[in-house]
Amino acid sequence: MSSSIQHLLNAVPESRRTEAARRYAAHGPALRSCLHSLYGALPDFELWYGQLLATVGLLHGSRRPALAALDTARAAQPDWFLGQQMLGYCAYVDRFGGNLQGVAQRIPHLRELGVRYLHLLPFLKMREGENDGGFAVASFEEVEPRFGSNEDLDALTSSLRGAGISLCSDFILNHVADDHPWAKGARAGDERLRRFFHVFPDREMPDRYERTLGQIFPQAAPGNFTEVPDLGGWVWTTFYPYQWDLNWSNPDVFAEMAATLLRLANRGIEAFRLDSTAFLWKREGTNSMNQPEAHLILQALRAIVAIAAPGVLLKAEAIVPMRELPAYFGEPEQPECHIAYHSSLMAAAWGSLAEQNASLLSSVVAGTPPLPPQACWLSYVRCHDDIGWNVLRAEAGEGGRDPSVRLAAISRFFAGAGGSYARGEAFQSSDPQAAHGSNGMAASLVGLEDASGADAEMALRRLLLLHGLALSFGALPVLFMGDEVGQTNDYSFRQRPDRAMDSRWLQRPLLDEARFERRHEAATQPGRVHAELRALIAARHLLPALSAGGPRQLLDAPQAVLALARGEDFIALYNFSSEPQSFKLDGRWCDSLTHQAHSNEIQLAPWAMHWLERQT
Repeated sequence: MSSSIQHLLNAVPESRRTEAARRYAAHGPALRSCLHSLYGALPDFELWYGQLLATVGLLHGSRRPALAALDTARAAQPDWFLGQQMLGYCAYVDRFGGNLQGVAQRIPHLRELGVRYLHLLPFLKMREGENDGGFAVASFEEVEPRFGSNEDLDALTSSLRGAGISLCSDFILNHVADDHPWAKGARAGDERLRRFFHVFPDREMPDRYERTLGQIFPQAAPGNFTEVPDLGGWVWTTFYPYQWDLNWSNPDVFAEMAATLLRLANRGIEAFRLDSTAFLWKREGTNSMNQPEAHLILQALRAIVAIAAPGVLLKAEAIVPMRELPAYFGEPEQPECHIAYHSSLMAAAWGSLAEQNASLLSSVVAGTPPLPPQACWLSYVRCHDDIGWNVLRAEAGEGGRDPSVRLAAISRFFAGAGGSYARGEAFQSSDPQAAHGSNGMAASLVGLEDASGADAEMALRRLLLLHGLALSFGALPVLFMGDEVGQTNDYSFRQRPDRAMDSRWLQRPLLDEARFERRHEAATQPGRVHAELRALIAARHLLPALSAGGPRQLLDAPQAVLALARGEDFIALYNFSSEPQSFKLDGRWCDSLTHQAHSNEIQLAPWAMHWLERQT
């Protein structure tokens, strides 16, 4: 340990060495343990580890004073992101503001909503042509030219920080684009860079792996390997053929990616959505997901962040069944990610809406495990991706039911089958009896797209019901761009050959400027949605019981109702049906949203929600 730390301290300016030594004493043992488990058997591990620490020290020393001050403040209050005032917002740069400068012009809108965390979907340099919405990264060192420059990014992070908003960036861990410098070098015959990827000379090993691998895009991109003549073989491509999986068993990949993350953090990015975390380690005979080594990689990255940039949050994008999610938080003595998406909660809420029965959602809530200190879930209603139903197979199969049949019925409902109010589309499934995913903007999926009169009112209630759950569950809630004005599906993707096969573009519209301009007009639909959502957010700000770190308990209720206690003095009630429901109360309560008093029993109107505070 003493010799290792010198590599770190020698690279840090003298004024920060005491701080660096203290942080390494706290987090260095976990870092070394993880990396030794991954790479310790390789030759020259000690030399490699020393070089890694020197790089970490150099980047630690390069933190600007404002960022270093943020590190100090957040290290002193490690639960800073758990409060009920935290609210996120997610958008594509071009869809939201045109470019990074345009996003900066939207900061007043974000502040008006109460946003403190802005997740901008991929904005680093993208692959030419098809690029999976920016998730095929051509360079981690440059901003996508259409969006601006590195200087624009620096200016945006500074402006957001001044407004009390943390910028979150996607950091794609599993793969890079086939025109990334590493891939170009491998094509050109650089043996060191070839080892950055999984390359096989023939189909023998790919065919063996394929026996137990799933498929992410079975229609658009079947299979997991792509032949690349320039490489003289087959490269592992879990997602699209132009996204080459990185070989994390190579310690040089870890070192390069860790340094890349810290360089981005030094530009003022305060949170990273770690994309595709489940796929990092490959093992024959398994589905190559959620392998123990993937968690060691994430734990090592967390330790590096704790040493060099402790003001930064790591968020796991692991869309996996509930039983596999807790591992992404790690343990108190060896933490992993600060935040993880609660995709099961999101999917179950939509499923309960379709079934008009809260049992699916209740199963997910009941099965949600407690988290380590200084960690939280991320709750959301919609995002840029599909609603993946298969994360719910365990819950959907309870009581002896066939999960495939049940989830397929839900999927058909959101594709508009059987007179459904929903206006969405199935995703990556050619079999109407199977379930893979569903796409659509939230407003379209709840029926707001073409409803009028009483139907529009019911659709608005359904929309608020889902947002109310995300805001009250006990998580960091994130709004998706356009939801605050009830924006509906964008069907224009069908006219673009590079997008027509991917219905996720339904929920990737340009911000509807006409609706946006009417957001303060109470008599309009966007005005109603905006006002009601802001009222929910404002009420949450005043309710400490709704913090991410507070207790949560499922209460007995009619099948259509989700009843959630947040501590002893707060109950959230959600009616997931078109019929009135009743719920018995013990004592006197006041609705935080309407300020109406209730006792003995409360009647819930169709699709209604209530936030009740106990009265003494």
